[in-house]
Amino acid sequence: MQKRLVLDQKQISIILDRFCYQLIENHDDFDNTVLLGLQPRGVMVLDRLEKRLEEISGVKVPSGYLDATFHRDDFRRRNIPLKANETKIDFLIENKHVVLVDDVLFKGRSARAAMDAMIAFGRPRKVELMVLIDRKYTRDYPIKPDYCGREVNTLESQYVSVEWALNGFEEDAIWITEKEVNS
Repeated sequence: MQKRLVLDQKQISIILDRFCYQLIENHDDFDNTVLLGLQPRGVMVLDRLEKRLEEISGVKVPSGYLDATFHRDDFRRRNIPLKANETKIDFLIENKHVVLVDDVLFKGRSARAAMDAMIAFGRPRKVELMVLIDRKYTRDYPIKPDYCGREVNTLESQYVSVEWALNGFEEDAIWITEKEVNS
């Protein structure tokens, strides 16, 4: 299987730093801001972002994990049922500026489902979307990230793989690969 490197560890770190400075610029003292990592893969991005943001700004922004499994439009359309992950939101989001954090924006379905799931916890004043990778030409919904690490042009037959050293990979990296075809 052929792999093409999109971002290496250094580039990912630079992007996360840029995200931090953009958040500081746009949200000032973070009094009214919360961060939500979308389960399962957005949580890894959120954890790295949250740590770096605290190092740079000295502020610990309220953050949590949001699972949108039961709000997905394909929830009951698969042969194998989807497995839900933990939702952990220990704060109110009513009238807050919510930044949804994920690794890859593809069709827009997960982001749409996340917005539906989030409403169960209150009505935010504003919602923003932050992603490491935007697969911009494959959208099913009119969703665009407010914070984007890199836009990539991909085909339906391709897959964007995000690898984290914490998960046993040699180093953090993002690759484009061809989807495996079952024989």
